[in-house]
Amino acid sequence: MKKGRLEAFSDGVIAIIITIMVLELKVPHSAELHALLPMLPTLFCYVLSFIYVGIYWNNHHHMIYMVDKIDGKVLWANLNLLFWLSLVPFVTAWTGENHFAQWPVIFYGGVLATTGASYNLLARLLIKRSGKNSMLAQAVGRDWKSIASVLIYITGIAAAFYNPLISMGLYIIVAMIWFIPDTRIERKILGKQSC
Repeated sequence: MKKGRLEAFSDGVIAIIITIMVLELKVPHSAELHALLPMLPTLFCYVLSFIYVGIYWNNHHHMIYMVDKIDGKVLWANLNLLFWLSLVPFVTAWTGENHFAQWPVIFYGGVLATTGASYNLLARLLIKRSGKNSMLAQAVGRDWKSIASVLIYITGIAAAFYNPLISMGLYIIVAMIWFIPDTRIERKILGKQSC
């Protein structure tokens, strides 16, 4: 199967996810600057989640670019990833509106962890479909970054039982790890284009 429809569908879903997140931001009923203070946790969660969704969109784009064809397993794995991403607006709003309370932070971490695991599953299936010697397999390698991220999320979930702010700090660390663009795939793409 060709990959065009998967790319278009994924881009559309991710655009809707970002739109839903911004629509969850409520406008203050006052024109005073202090009216934004109660919204700071919500704004913070929005920014963090926007960064996460952007990271997934960016890496998904690069990964799909490197494959020529997909199959049914890849389609289902991609839907699985999009499902977990689609829950990001819900946990973002819940966490922000409840000022980083324990259970919303736990669920936020749970969605991040399952999204990370789903992305890893999609990558593994694309590598299996493309072959162990494919450019994608060479670029991704063992992908310790993805595995470490999921482990940090799980640590964050556990930490929320002690202090949810520690969890949020761990979630920020993972975003910072991924915010710096992953050049492994880009180097392979540029190497392919120069040949």
